[in-house]
Amino acid sequence: MKLELGKIKIEDIRFADKTEVKDHVLYVNKEEVEKLVLEDDKLIGCHLEIAHPGESTRITPVKDVIEPRVKVSGGEIFPGVIGKVTPPVGTGRTHALDGMTVITVGRIVGFQEGVIDMSGPAADYCPFSKTVNLCVVIEPADGLETHVYEKAGRMAGLKVAAYLGEAGRNVEPDTLETFETKPIFEQAKEYPDLPKVGYVHMLQSQGLLHDTYYYGVDAKNFVPTFMYPTEIMDGAIVSGNCVAPCDKVTTYHHFHNPVIEDCYKHHGKDINFMGVILTNENVFLADKERHSDMVAKLAEFMGLDGVLITEEGYGNPDTDLMMNCRKVERKGIKVVLITDEFPGKDGKSQSLADTCEEATALASCGQGNATLQFPAMDKVIGTMDYIENQIGGWAGCVNPDGSFEAELQIIIASTIANGFNKLAARGY
Repeated sequence: MKLELGKIKIEDIRFADKTEVKDHVLYVNKEEVEKLVLEDDKLIGCHLEIAHPGESTRITPVKDVIEPRVKVSGGEIFPGVIGKVTPPVGTGRTHALDGMTVITVGRIVGFQEGVIDMSGPAADYCPFSKTVNLCVVIEPADGLETHVYEKAGRMAGLKVAAYLGEAGRNVEPDTLETFETKPIFEQAKEYPDLPKVGYVHMLQSQGLLHDTYYYGVDAKNFVPTFMYPTEIMDGAIVSGNCVAPCDKVTTYHHFHNPVIEDCYKHHGKDINFMGVILTNENVFLADKERHSDMVAKLAEFMGLDGVLITEEGYGNPDTDLMMNCRKVERKGIKVVLITDEFPGKDGKSQSLADTCEEATALASCGQGNATLQFPAMDKVIGTMDYIENQIGGWAGCVNPDGSFEAELQIIIASTIANGFNKLAARGY
């Protein structure tokens, strides 16, 4: 599959009578967007707010972060959710509004929804403090069951991102990059002297508001499969979960998976990037065993020399991570794990809930239990009402002036377990 990705640099967002991109500014018809969101009768309120880098602004509770995009050719955006599932994405041409995001915000769904500060000490831990953000603040109808509310909020963000992406359809991108992965036997022959490397991409799929969607299918309902990397870069996977904010893989992060992007940078130079093995994170032991067996079988079938493995979440998924590691290594394939750690506030507890002897190479994305002082902000987009209930907060952590103390894991993407962050750990 070959994908052309055009990036249109967005430096500011302004409200206007017409939604369009001009001179690196996205102009948004506020009334049209709010009307689009309120087509869903499960939402009774919607308003838009803009957050710029460096402002004294806090956004919470954050549900998802999405980059607006449009498929110029080769399928439709968010296939199986908004667009048609066929033809599959990952081919043709896509335009992205680079440097901005759509952020869904509103009354809490589950306790695992996070915080984005646009300035102050917490801003250093979150990539979205550096983007211009259009915040879609939603209000659910009374009495909605949590899964119904989660879906309404998820769809609101995706619809707004697709609507805004259309503004870039006929705009000449500032940059245009091409990514290609060929069918497996062709790809293997292209660089016969380079090690064949694959990526095992674990999706959060434990249910109870811990869901991710693959071409519109709940990830817990499929078995491990092969994907072209360009499919993931092009919107085949969307987030629908409320896992710990620090390592939540938002829809934005699926577009911008750093493992895939870095493997493409090394492709043809020091590795032959063969593709992605997509798997999920299971609740029951039998499912963990079955799916890790299938991951190892696919890695062997693809003739891989090495794999990188990432997870989403922590605790229970650590067992899936280690099972995948152990079984792939026993096929004679070298494994490098990428994950974050949770050793307690004092750093003295075991960092991962599970380990195996084969896990000899691991890149850490930092630890989520360290605490941070969050200063009061001049503006709050959303509400501070739930800080003490959000993961990373605790009863009494909020001060009367709006400042609070919390663990890093309350910040969106602060220790995200695929490397899209600034934290690491040093081994001794």
